[in-house]
Amino acid sequence: MFGVVLWSDTTDRKAVIWCEDHGDLAFYRQTDKAQGVRLDVGDWVQFDLVTERNQRMAFNPRLVDQGYSPGLPDLLRQADTSESMQAASHGEATGAKVVPFAPRDEKSRSKSPPLACRA
Repeated sequence: MFGVVLWSDTTDRKAVIWCEDHGDLAFYRQTDKAQGVRLDVGDWVQFDLVTERNQRMAFNPRLVDQGYSPGLPDLLRQADTSESMQAASHGEATGAKVVPFAPRDEKSRSKSPPLACRA
């Protein structure tokens, strides 16, 4: 899996990674001082992913590009804030995007049920 480091703590050797599949974030904790790479915000990394107790954990991270996207956390915060504010100002619910279906006229509707419903 590839991802970008959104947050890191060099003292505790921990990091939070935004994954390429846009699923849940992955958490990383370096357990051995002698091994591992130092992860900083914005680093592009490749890692192994395991789910433990409903949490995605990153293991064996490899640095692909140091400082690849240091502004990504701020961009994500701004995008969330601007979308929420825009929706709220229009009286819309936030958190979902609804795509309306085009209305169909009665003449174009089939009189027989769909194939999956036929006996």
